[in-house]
Amino acid sequence: MPSITPIPALTDNYIWLVASKYNAVVVDPADAAPVLRVLQEKNLHLQQIWITHEHQDHIAGIAELKQHFPDVVVYGASNIELVDKVLGEGGHFIWQNNVIEVWKTTGHTEHHLSYLLNISGCLNVFCGDTLFSAGCGRAFTQRPEWLFASLQRFNTLPENTLFYPAHEYTESNLHFAKKVEPQNEFIQAAINTLSIPSLPTTLLRERQINPFLRTNKFSVHQAAENFSGSTLVDEEAVFVALREWKNQG
Repeated sequence: MPSITPIPALTDNYIWLVASKYNAVVVDPADAAPVLRVLQEKNLHLQQIWITHEHQDHIAGIAELKQHFPDVVVYGASNIELVDKVLGEGGHFIWQNNVIEVWKTTGHTEHHLSYLLNISGCLNVFCGDTLFSAGCGRAFTQRPEWLFASLQRFNTLPENTLFYPAHEYTESNLHFAKKVEPQNEFIQAAINTLSIPSLPTTLLRERQINPFLRTNKFSVHQAAENFSGSTLVDEEAVFVALREWKNQG
């Protein structure tokens, strides 16, 4: 059965390592050096690289890893130069007899992808910079409503789904979440018990602490209206206001 572990990189990145026997996948290799070190320590052969999006802190290690593992196959969207297998919405591919499903989770970037891997009935989602614990990515597309739609799609998954974001942003996100919902006991408990790494996180937990998945809650709606100074007509408008609030600090 595959195991999933984080490889810390740069300041706050996680490069996710998926290993099965002597074979491995890495997701969003921001830096080749820590990946190579862990692969050597664990005696693993790198077979695949999965890329969620094109930002340098997700792709900078690809070229060096390909030098060390010439047969590695890089999966990602068409706008990433070193991709070997171009993917998009509804794509599927195989690793070690496991089927990986690809969702296009637009919002942080236009071509952002997420990778869904089912292990023994539990869904594992490598979501890049779309969903963070207690938060979400910035909408560099300037279309936060796209990001809202991607998160709403995630919210249809089973509550035991595990999410593997690419950054350790949980502490700062929790403090923002507390500003939005100061009376939310789940948020305060998460702050009190926070440990690093804080990931992966479950969908159930995010439904309790993540304001960007709680846009249907009166307390969140009211806080977003107080911030924006205007009436917000629906959940999408609440989300857009929350994202702008978070952008400001």
